[in-house]
Amino acid sequence: MVDETTRLVTIGCITGVFGVRGWVKVRSYTEPRENILGYSRWLVRRDGHWRPMELVEGRLQGKGVVASLEGVHDREQALGLMGADIALPREDLPPLPEGEYYWADLEGLEVVTTQGVSLGHVDHLLATGANDVLVVIGERERMIPMAAPYVTHVDLERGRIEVDWDPEF
Repeated sequence: MVDETTRLVTIGCITGVFGVRGWVKVRSYTEPRENILGYSRWLVRRDGHWRPMELVEGRLQGKGVVASLEGVHDREQALGLMGADIALPREDLPPLPEGEYYWADLEGLEVVTTQGVSLGHVDHLLATGANDVLVVIGERERMIPMAAPYVTHVDLERGRIEVDWDPEF
């Protein structure tokens, strides 16, 4: 099992079964999607509990990823994993270059304008192709591009993102 104080980052989820030998279909949240296969030990949430599972092998399959997990040998066992989240301890993720952030590090941060007006907190992010978008929940929902010139400063230690954004917009 996983220590409850461990900070986990969800990197994907199991969306279906693949074949009859226990392989699962995986929606990867990593970029590029096959990076999820670079981690040999996944934490898989079943019945509300995280449990370590070893990745035996995996590959790209069409627009997704398929994987074989240790101890999952048939379709019925794989069906039992459908809908399960896949996570890693935050410290297992590689460090990023300055100015780049894992989405999990941004979620929950307060968003304030350059004039000090609080717009709310980052609920989640969306990938749009052009750039990621912060979904900020405050007195209303706002979608703010996670790009210059809109995001002027990210301070993870203070838990704040400063944006050049009109509070009325």
